[in-house]
Amino acid sequence: MCEAVDLRADERVLDVACGSGNAALAAARRFCQVAGVGYVPALLDRARRRAEAEGLEASFREADAEALPFPDDSFDVVLSTCGAMFAPDQEQTARELLRVCRPGGRIGMVNWAPGSYVGELFATIGRYLPPPAGLRPPVLWGSEERLRELFGGEVTISAPRRRFLWRFPSPEHQAEFFATFYGPVTKALAALEADRADALRADMVEVVRRFNVSGDDTLVLRMDYLEVVIRKP
Repeated sequence: MCEAVDLRADERVLDVACGSGNAALAAARRFCQVAGVGYVPALLDRARRRAEAEGLEASFREADAEALPFPDDSFDVVLSTCGAMFAPDQEQTARELLRVCRPGGRIGMVNWAPGSYVGELFATIGRYLPPPAGLRPPVLWGSEERLRELFGGEVTISAPRRRFLWRFPSPEHQAEFFATFYGPVTKALAALEADRADALRADMVEVVRRFNVSGDDTLVLRMDYLEVVIRKP
C-alpha cells in the first residue's frame, strides 16, 4: 500500500483503524511523519511496542474513524488497511478520510473485495447473526462503484483487484485460528449457543475450502482485495 500511494520521506501520514500498526510502521520505515488511530487499546499498545522495538518514530492514539480528532487538511496521505471499511457509517467515514487529507493528497486503502474469502466469511456469519437493519456490508468498500459513491466525482480513483496467499497447515487450523484471534469471528461465536457455534465453525471450514488453492492437504488461502489510491483535487 505504501508503494501504491508513492510515499515520500517527511510526508505527514495518518493510518486510520490502524490495529497493531502494520501500515503505520511501513510508512515510518520510509521516514514519514506518522500517526495511527484505532479504538482497541490493546492493539494500540502493541503498535507502540513494535515501533519502539524497531526504533521507529510513530504516535498512536485512540480515536473513531467516523470522528477523526484532527483539523482539516492535516495529512499528505491517509491510509487504512482493512480497517476503516468496518466503520458502521460508511458515508461519514469517507467524509472524514477526505476531510483530514490535504488538497492534492492521497488516500490509500486495502479493502476486502466482494466474493472474496472474507466477503463469504461475513455472509456466513450473517446467516447466524444478521446485521442490524440498515447496516451496509463492509465488503462494499471493495467495489470501485461504491467507492465512487462514497468519495464523489471530484476525486480520481485507481482500484485494481489484487490477491495474496495465506498459508496454514489445514482448513480446520485456519478456522480455529480465526475463532481465536479474529475479532468478528470470536464475537460471533461467543454470542451463539454451543450447538449453533459448532455449526458456524463447520461452515467456516467449508468456506475456507472453497478458497484453497493448495492442491494438497495443506491450506493455501486465496485472499482477494482492492488496492485503492484516491487522489484529492
